[in-house]
Amino acid sequence: MQVVEIWRYPVKSVGGEPLTSALVTARGLLGDRSHGIVDTETGMVLTARRAPDLLHATARLVGTTASAGVEVTLPDGTRIDAGRSDPAAVDRALSDWLGRPVELRAAGPDGGTFEAPLDVEHDADWVSWQGPGLAWHDSDKARVSLVSVGSLGEWDARRFRANVVLSGAGEDELVGHRLAVGTAHLDVAKRIGRCVMVTRPQPGLERDLDVLRTINRVRGGNLAIGSLVSRPGMLMVGDDVEDLGDVGIPER
Repeated sequence: MQVVEIWRYPVKSVGGEPLTSALVTARGLLGDRSHGIVDTETGMVLTARRAPDLLHATARLVGTTASAGVEVTLPDGTRIDAGRSDPAAVDRALSDWLGRPVELRAAGPDGGTFEAPLDVEHDADWVSWQGPGLAWHDSDKARVSLVSVGSLGEWDARRFRANVVLSGAGEDELVGHRLAVGTAHLDVAKRIGRCVMVTRPQPGLERDLDVLRTINRVRGGNLAIGSLVSRPGMLMVGDDVEDLGDVGIPER
């Protein structure tokens, strides 16, 4: 396997940016899910499960250090540089766009509260959970996510928001193994269960419930793998993926 695409998503559930290389830190790709849009009335971190419009904006990291800011481009082309703008003005612009009071927040040590519908067909029966700290990730075992072109088939990789797209196939067999990718080491901890997010529309993609139906029927509800970072480093498009063997991580 080789790295064929790298993606960073600086704002939770907002469209991301393709990269040719990335610094991998202990919490994942530098800047990945570093910010989230919080509904101030519920305290929930908004995702495209609840607010599908998020996927029609894009975000990029501005800077190359842990304190880097983000720039959000709204669907109408309006650019919001959160690092240089007054925070209150940023929140007003995002609230006006989404039609609800929200705040753009950097991830802190306590993690965020997320939600998803159990009834995907009708967006009903919502449940919530607490995510890990320091980045707005859904799971503490998916700091870097990977998927193969073999698993994607004809599906657009953007539906699944993985950080790394690999050539070949068979990434599920790597769960429990340590991978060397560039100079980083990734300990693959789990298969990633999929939810209504993968069905949501975004630029160039229509709403498609058959995506999740197929994943549930054919793949037991999972697509892509999540990993922890055992050694920070750099990865680049074109890097080989070396399987360093089983390191005994229990999947959950």
